[in-house]
Amino acid sequence: MGWREILRRGTVIPAHPLALTAERKLDERRQRALTRYYLAAGAGGVAIGVHTTQFAIRDPGVGLYEPLLELTMEELRGRECVKVAGAVGPTAQAVREAESAARAGYDAVLLSLGALKDASVEELLDHVRAVAAILPVFGFYLQPAVGGRLLPYRFWRKFAEIENVVAIKIAPFNRYQTLDVVRAVAESGRAGEIALYTGNDDSILVDLLTEFRFGEGLRCRIVGGLLGHWACWTRRAVEHLERAHRVMSGEEAWTGELLALAAQITDANAALFDAANNFRGCIAGIHEILRRQGLMAGRWCLDPHEDLSPGQIEEIDRVCRAYPHLNDDEFVRQHLDEWLR
Repeated sequence: MGWREILRRGTVIPAHPLALTAERKLDERRQRALTRYYLAAGAGGVAIGVHTTQFAIRDPGVGLYEPLLELTMEELRGRECVKVAGAVGPTAQAVREAESAARAGYDAVLLSLGALKDASVEELLDHVRAVAAILPVFGFYLQPAVGGRLLPYRFWRKFAEIENVVAIKIAPFNRYQTLDVVRAVAESGRAGEIALYTGNDDSILVDLLTEFRFGEGLRCRIVGGLLGHWACWTRRAVEHLERAHRVMSGEEAWTGELLALAAQITDANAALFDAANNFRGCIAGIHEILRRQGLMAGRWCLDPHEDLSPGQIEEIDRVCRAYPHLNDDEFVRQHLDEWLR
């Protein structure tokens, strides 16, 4: 099965974290182990060089963007999966990063528009077209709290008409703005070509269990997710997506228990992503779970000041106790040694 078919069918794409040593240098062994974990857990793709990988990998003093693309591709090459690289910055930078991703063998770029905060809709579209001329584009509606910008329906409607747009990650954490994107794709006539993916960490399962209907013949579904939340407890994420697909296809009955599960996932995400502190500890929260499982040696970030917020560790402890069915600790325990080989 080709990557486009996997993408359109809907799959789990973890936003890949960065494994560091205590000296805040790349921990190559554990970086590879993370990629192996995602593939073994059943993820249908990986996204590297994105927000969860830390934007600072691009800083001249760090210089990890291209090395991480190459390192991750060594684990992905030859696999039937969707290989996504993040691209950020003004047009010249985003084009350079897309070119790096193309050379490394990636299928698409997740294109962040956060650096173009004052650009007009037409300028944004020109930016997208420049990148789409190099690699297929995975659009990205990133919430402002972590560096994104508000994007109107008019932008998404025209965005959907760009031929080399293959998917959109919807992550504004806002139902109105989520509807803007879904309706734009439905009304573009390209709902069968552009795969919609949730990045709404506050609404993951609800997004996957909703058929959006905008009138006669205008229907859309969010078929998968590209999420930092799915960078840990990934085996469970795969199971949740598979269940959502069965429910939406009629193979499994809808029950109210699904909404209870959806609320539990959101509660767990609030702790991991530090919603109480405007998501300041979101990357460290993911790292903390991976550290507890042994996949990471510590929760270190490139910025020594980036860590869990006060009270966040207690919240993580609480959700781990409350929802043991959300973790995949036993799965990781069984395979950790082979991933760390």
